[in-house]
Amino acid sequence: MPAQQPTTAPQWQQVEITLTGPTADNPYTDVDLWVDFTHDSGDTLRRPAFFDGGTTWRVRFASTLPTGRWTWSAHGHPAVDGTIGELTAAPPDPRPHPATRHGFWRLSPTARTLEHADGTPVLVVADTAWALPWRATPEEVVDYARHRSAQGFNAAQLMSVQPDMRATGPRARGVDEGFDTGFDDLPEGRLTRLRVEYFRTLDELTGVLVDHGITPVLQPVFHGFGWKGLDVAGPVVPPEDYARYCRYLVARYGARPAVYLVGADGAGTEPQIEAGGKEVERQDCYGQPTGIHYRPHARNDAHQAAAWLDFQWCQTGHAGEHVPERLATMWAHRPVKAVMNGEPTYEHTGLRGRAAGWWQGHEAWQNLCAGGVMGVAYGAGSLWQWAVRPDEPGQSEFFLAPGAGWREALHFEGAGYVGLVGRILAGLPVARLQPCWDVSLNTRGLLDPGVLYIGYAEHGGPWRFLDADGRVPSRYWLLDPTNGAVVDAGLRPGDGGVIDAEGGAPRVLICSEVTPPSCA
Repeated sequence: MPAQQPTTAPQWQQVEITLTGPTADNPYTDVDLWVDFTHDSGDTLRRPAFFDGGTTWRVRFASTLPTGRWTWSAHGHPAVDGTIGELTAAPPDPRPHPATRHGFWRLSPTARTLEHADGTPVLVVADTAWALPWRATPEEVVDYARHRSAQGFNAAQLMSVQPDMRATGPRARGVDEGFDTGFDDLPEGRLTRLRVEYFRTLDELTGVLVDHGITPVLQPVFHGFGWKGLDVAGPVVPPEDYARYCRYLVARYGARPAVYLVGADGAGTEPQIEAGGKEVERQDCYGQPTGIHYRPHARNDAHQAAAWLDFQWCQTGHAGEHVPERLATMWAHRPVKAVMNGEPTYEHTGLRGRAAGWWQGHEAWQNLCAGGVMGVAYGAGSLWQWAVRPDEPGQSEFFLAPGAGWREALHFEGAGYVGLVGRILAGLPVARLQPCWDVSLNTRGLLDPGVLYIGYAEHGGPWRFLDADGRVPSRYWLLDPTNGAVVDAGLRPGDGGVIDAEGGAPRVLICSEVTPPSCA
């Protein structure tokens, strides 16, 4: 047994146990190890181990309890069978990520939204930084995370590996067409020759995000366009390769905040997606959210009844069109799943001015009110593919923002408006909100009767109430969603009454019996 093992496990904070595993031709494919954790209370958790080079295997664990003792034992091969140890649980160690105080994200009881393990509500505010894992440097990710965290983002969508089988370029970060590689045989449509060095760097990059309060949304291998549209591996790799890789992601990154996006940019029916979703369900003892992200031309309802599926994410293409009816249709699917638009049009994609500025804020609020109450997402041209400089060669012109690399795109105006959605709604009980069309002439809104009403008007008021008494809470706050400022507040007038709001400017109305934290 290795000499130095952790002895204390603060609640919801990753600790790492090191094991000496067997010698094998390909440990990644040929050996499966795991560790069982048993608490004094009787609670049990099983965490898969992951290969980290040579005969080194690691198990990452986060205590779900603040006190007591965990005993652990390793299994899966005679080389580790019988290896045991103890961890003393400890109170949470407050850090920037809310999960260290409230627990990991999970599906809420309504199945419409997410919440922390202690029941604290979560509204996802996701940025689209797909290529960060294989193009960005740690120093760059620090700059990125500081900026997005300050704007209010709490998640980042990531392609965990470069997915195009025919992509070529130097194995380097920060250079034209350069990229790091997670599997040497991905160009052959396989995921068997894992590069440990790549994932050690990914440890560092995702650690930076978590340290800035941003949850990594981990996508195994893309099924659609990918990076340059050069034959993505997602629909090609054998399902068993895909499932094994999902297990590795859960083992390596699942003792920290995570979301698992087992399908991306496909129809959702690809066999790899079901194999990956089932494997995440088997391996993730913390129940962190698992879902599918679809291409623009899809039904968005694959595996709707599957127990492993928590959410469905649409995308609405990249032509600068608002398509909130996609969310309304998905909200009505049964069984109920959490839904949101995971990929609206990228800001300035291919053309300066496309989907720019307030377009992004309007998109977020109307998608939310159409039923996408899981959260909102944003993307910028040149940032999602982590263009190392403006007009980097070899990229798809349709997706590059003219004159911008990732650093310039980080400062596009629209991101601030999307980030504000989370800040405005922070702390509100959003889990039971439903699309509501009948309490006001300004009809785009969400209602949890007697608890919370959120209304959005693209051009402002007046807000005339028609069927609100007994349904819409009595106090109101009127906000400017472009800056979060409260422009009016008071008692809601009865049916037939009007809340005046300056015409022509977007407004958000919050009705609640308690003061929203953002309005205090």
